[in-house]
Amino acid sequence: MEAGLAAEIAGAIGAATGQPFSPARQEATGGGCINRSLVLLGEDGRRFFLKLNRADKAEMFAAEAEGLAELARAEAIRVPQAIAWGATDSACWLVLEYLELGHRGNARILGQQLANLHRITQNSFGWHRDNTIGATLQINTSSPDWVDFYRHHRLGFQLDLAKKNGAGHTLLRDGERLMADLGAYFTDYAPAPSLLHGDLWGGNHAYTAGEPVLFDPAVYFGDREADMAMTELFGGFSADFQAAYREAWPLDPGYAARRDLYNLYHIINHFNLFGGGYEGQANALAARLLAQIR
Repeated sequence: MEAGLAAEIAGAIGAATGQPFSPARQEATGGGCINRSLVLLGEDGRRFFLKLNRADKAEMFAAEAEGLAELARAEAIRVPQAIAWGATDSACWLVLEYLELGHRGNARILGQQLANLHRITQNSFGWHRDNTIGATLQINTSSPDWVDFYRHHRLGFQLDLAKKNGAGHTLLRDGERLMADLGAYFTDYAPAPSLLHGDLWGGNHAYTAGEPVLFDPAVYFGDREADMAMTELFGGFSADFQAAYREAWPLDPGYAARRDLYNLYHIINHFNLFGGGYEGQANALAARLLAQIR
């Protein structure tokens, strides 16, 4: 990290915490494939987690900081505090509270706390600002109608990107059919606008001293089933977690069908980000969904 950028970040940490920060060293750490991640160690022993990206990604970090604050206000489950964020001509950055994270903790508490998070509601679906899902823009324009919101701002948005990214006829055709018939999945189910993490795959949760922690959110208010669906998409959440959530707040009998519908959004997004075999996975999901309503 260049000296000028390091000095600006150190100054922002000092201003935000009310205590000057002098970095002693930095250590590279894992943080996904979207950002570069470092741990900053200060001369006074304090540590901070730092994310870096290109200067044009500054809004992504600002939205992430606001999303963490939204989750923290719910007082349902722990999230790292966003300390400071900003941008220079060459880079943008986000400083987070440093937490010692591990994979061992009480998964049942995680399930209970997620149910508590989902009990935080508002009158409409969406959020007060757009954010990102991975590196992809996520539109959160407010709507009182969940089916309309999901049709236009989730599936439709990703399918438009997929068309630009060279998706084949099958995915585009079946995606259009799904959007047209989306109401069939909600004939006797009307979800409330629950506060969602929004990107709840296994890599975005951990434990600190056994306490559950969520991070890297893509926050919005939507159907709580969308969060639960993603916990089943790539694995990483135990049977104890799933059972505890359902004990705290049982899922609707139609969840099994909508699980694929909600995960299709993430699979198409993975195609848009990474290409490869995700198109075939999206095709299979879409075909299975259409077979349920024909």
